[in-house]
Parts: sequence; C-alpha cells; structure tokens
Amino acid sequence: MWQLLNNGKESANYLTSVKKTDLKYFFQKESPSLEKFREKKRKCFFKFFYALQVIFLFLFPVKAFSVDLIAEAAKTGTVIYWDPLAESGLLERNGHQISFHAGDNVAILDNRRLILIEPLSVKDGILTASQKFMLQAEKFFQTETDGTSFRIGAVIVDPGHGGKDPGAIGTFTSNGKKITVREKDITLAVGKMLYSHLKSGYPDKEIFLTRSSDKFLSLGERTDIANSINLKENEAAVYISIHANASLDKKASGYEVWYLRPEYRRTVLTSDDDQDKSLFTVLNSMMEEEYTTESILIAKFIMDGLQAQVGNKSMARGIKADEWFVVRNAKMPSVLSEIGFVTNENEARLLNDKEYLKKIANGIYNGLSAFIIHFERSRGFTKTNE
Repeated sequence: MWQLLNNGKESANYLTSVKKTDLKYFFQKESPSLEKFREKKRKCFFKFFYALQVIFLFLFPVKAFSVDLIAEAAKTGTVIYWDPLAESGLLERNGHQISFHAGDNVAILDNRRLILIEPLSVKDGILTASQKFMLQAEKFFQTETDGTSFRIGAVIVDPGHGGKDPGAIGTFTSNGKKITVREKDITLAVGKMLYSHLKSGYPDKEIFLTRSSDKFLSLGERTDIANSINLKENEAAVYISIHANASLDKKASGYEVWYLRPEYRRTVLTSDDDQDKSLFTVLNSMMEEEYTTESILIAKFIMDGLQAQVGNKSMARGIKADEWFVVRNAKMPSVLSEIGFVTNENEARLLNDKEYLKKIANGIYNGLSAFIIHFERSRGFTKTNE
C-alpha cells in the first residue's frame, strides 16, 4: 500500500479512477500492514509509559498509610500482648484472637486459619499496622464465635534438682550458728505448696508434680513426664520449673522468670509422613511462636504475682529469655522461675523461712491462676493436639 501511495501522479490518477465501493474494498484488503504498524506503535507507547511509572515509583515511593497499633487497640477496646524482643504479639477482642509476627505477611486467626496480611513493622520502637490490616482485624472481631471453648487441662510443677544433685548451696549465720541452704530443698518445699494450691483450686484439671521427695531426676526425665501427658481435644498444658539462683557476686539478689529465647527453634508438632514438609515447617514455626507468646504471658503473670507477695522484701529482676533445657524441650508453654539467690546471705535467710516460701508459692499460684483465667476466658489460643 505504501508503495502505491508513493508513486506520485500515477498513484493519484489510479485512486481517482477507483469507485467508492472498490476503494473501500481496497483499504479493507490492504490495511493489515497498517494496523500492524499502529499496534506496534501502541505497544511501544505502553512500554514507555510503564517504564516511566516504574521510574517514578522508584524515585518517589508511595508509603501506605499506617497507624500505631498499640494506640489504636486502646481506642477500640482491643487487648494487645506485644513482645518487643520476639517481635510477636496477639490481638484479642470479642472472644477472637489474631496472632502475628512483625515482618510476616501471614497471621493466625483463632489458631485455626491463616490469612494474608500487609506485614506489621516496628520503627523507632513503635509497632505500626496498615489501614488495610486494621480493617481486616475489625471485620474479623465483629464475626460471631463458633462457641468452641479451650481450657487448660494440665499443669506440670517441676521442683528443680533433687537427690544426688543439691543444686546451688548458700549459707547464712543465725545466733552464731552457720546454716546451710540447698536449692533442692527450697524448690521441693515451694513445689509441694504450689501443687497443693493447684489441686485444691482446680479439681477439674490434672496437676502433676515431677518429684514429691528428695529424688534425682534427669532433665530428660522431667520433660518426658510433661510431654507424655494425654490431653483431650481443645485442651492445653503449661509447665513451670522452680529454681533458686546463685552468683559469685554475693550482693546479687531478687527473683526472675525465664522463657525460651525466641530465636531458638524446636519441633513442637508431630510430623505426619504424608504431610507436606514445607507446610509442616510453617505450621510448626507458627505454633512455636504461639508457645513463646503464651510463655511470655505466663512469665508476666507470675512476675506480677511474686511482686505482690514479696516485692517489699526482694527485688524483681524481670522477665528474661534463655535456652534452659527443661524449657526448650517441653512441647508446651513453659517458664522457669528463679525465686531468689542462695548466695546472698539475706536472701538465703528468707529462703530458709517457711512463711516466706509460702508467699513465693502463693505468688506463683496467683500468676498461673491469672493466666488460666485469661486463657479460658479468651477461648484459648493454643491447640496442642493438632
């Protein structure tokens, strides 16, 4: 066609001699090459326009609108539990929970369903969430619950050391007499008191005491006891290990509660041979973070309970994370409580006082009770039988 139109007068004369119907037929027949040219121009234009968009977004990125999640939760009456160390947390309202981890693009709804989200982030110590996430959360919290209830089915109390293993040893002087204090005796006394409180307060739950006498148990035997407990559907168990502290610094004193360091990885679910291995890894990781969140809550409640009972006599050293054997090998929310320093003479005297140990046991019991109430009121956020 282009050749024809560029042949000067001959082309012009030819065109004027063509009837209108013929001219219409001519252009219909010869136009595909022109259409291809136009289509190529359009594609080039769109590619150029898309490239400009990419360059513009790279040079001038558009930031999604985000809010301070903790502040927004307070406005809506949503309870939030946030661990800045593990960067994981839980939102709770209307019997529902949303478990999340900063930076992840998935969240767990009521520990049953995974959803894709815009990742939460932490900047300058502030936890922020996108407006889209807030709308997702609000929509979920407004849904009706299915009535499924979760409960704590068992509590395992583990007094540290025993038998040939005395644990830490300290001394103090009373009336000119040197008195020796052994960790294994202190932990057993507190463990038996706590066990008695739990048996009395929760007759509907299974309460276990790993040792009730001056008996030696290996660390593996202790966690085997905990992990061998058979729970009913929608039941969970918690594990509390009791210890006394020691230090080369004779002035060191106070009580503290430990949970498993968040970066430590363990297997908390039972893998099925037919199960997708990649899916198992994801679910195990999320369940492990669930256990970490719950362990932090237990530690906080116990710390509050101890502070209320003995805060005027001993110092609260806070909640801490480490890779204690009994904590990292228990496939359930677990904490380890250090109730005082036997190497501090004043504290060793307190730890040898039965009335003081009663207050320690009461503090731990009150903390566990607070967690159990919270867990069961909120329908729970752990299913250990999956």
